[in-house]
Amino acid sequence: MKKQIYIGAFAMLLLGACDAHRHGSEGHDHEIEMKGEQHAHSDEIILTPEKAKAAGVKVSTIRPDSFAEVITTGGQIMSAQGEETTIVAGTSGVVSFSRTVTEGMQAGKGMEMMSISAEHLQEGDPVERAKVAYEKAKDEYERARKLSESRIVAQKELNALYETYENARLAYEALTPSKSGKGAAVKSPMNGYVKSCLVKEGDYVTTGQPLMTVSQTRRLMLKAEVSERYYPELGRINSANIKTPYDNKVYRLSELNGRLLSYGKTSGDASYYIPVTFEFDNRGNLIPGSFVEVYLLAAKRQGVISVPVSALTEEQGLNFVYIQVDAEGYKKQEVKLGGNDGTRVEILSGLKGGEKVVTEGAVHVKLAAASNAIPAHTHNH
Repeated sequence: MKKQIYIGAFAMLLLGACDAHRHGSEGHDHEIEMKGEQHAHSDEIILTPEKAKAAGVKVSTIRPDSFAEVITTGGQIMSAQGEETTIVAGTSGVVSFSRTVTEGMQAGKGMEMMSISAEHLQEGDPVERAKVAYEKAKDEYERARKLSESRIVAQKELNALYETYENARLAYEALTPSKSGKGAAVKSPMNGYVKSCLVKEGDYVTTGQPLMTVSQTRRLMLKAEVSERYYPELGRINSANIKTPYDNKVYRLSELNGRLLSYGKTSGDASYYIPVTFEFDNRGNLIPGSFVEVYLLAAKRQGVISVPVSALTEEQGLNFVYIQVDAEGYKKQEVKLGGNDGTRVEILSGLKGGEKVVTEGAVHVKLAAASNAIPAHTHNH
């Protein structure tokens, strides 16, 4: 009887041990499942709508669309022919700048740029001499005109005095006094930009000497140069985008009434580069003489995935975008890049279309993720 009791007790112990092991295994499996689920979401970045708005984060759904073939090169902005003038000295004297004059600065019509004075030179100030001659001629003419009413001065003599007075007046007005009252003012004859300044403060100049060149901005030219290997593709070029280095802004020639003028070498040109020339309106802050990045645009292809340049971030030579996966979740996605037209970049792999991509403020998401300022999303609620 005792033997049977012992056997029954032993069997119950074994069953209890097995049951405990089974429940332990289930707990272990659930723990693995939870860890796996956490790991699956460990690369997800949480950013509440409020924080996203404060950081300037904007999201756009990416769709296949048309995208032009692009040749990236460099170029220079130039004034269109006949759209610039050279200012020359109207008299001899010493140059004194009326304002800080730098190449590329804006110049308004009638704006005083400098003055030329001979006040301390042996020949004296030409403006002062012209003023004295003008006032003297004016006084003589006015006196003679009054006397002619009493027939004391003959009409012939009056006419001669009037001619002398007019010549003196024109000579004096041609040498407009500067704002400082010393010397003749040198003014810009038109609206535009200072293309080149040919003199320095204190320089002595003579009548007719070139002082500066002012370039008008109504119409500009873009001269780009491309490698000879692109020659077969130049016939398909129809427009261009340009990016300025001083404000990092991209201008579309298609929005500036731009047109392709010419491409190809001139006879005797031994260069390995081919010039491509456009003409366009200047309705932005484009400075003649400045060098720019040029994106030559050819025929468009359909069904291309592209994102704005602002959507891209870079890490160790790899390119990424951030995709919104839910109302407050984002993930980093590596992408392979194709052509770049200055505003958008073709995506060769990494996106299929339909994704909600961060197009503005991506750098803030990147920095927040790297600094753990935005915690990783898990299911440990």
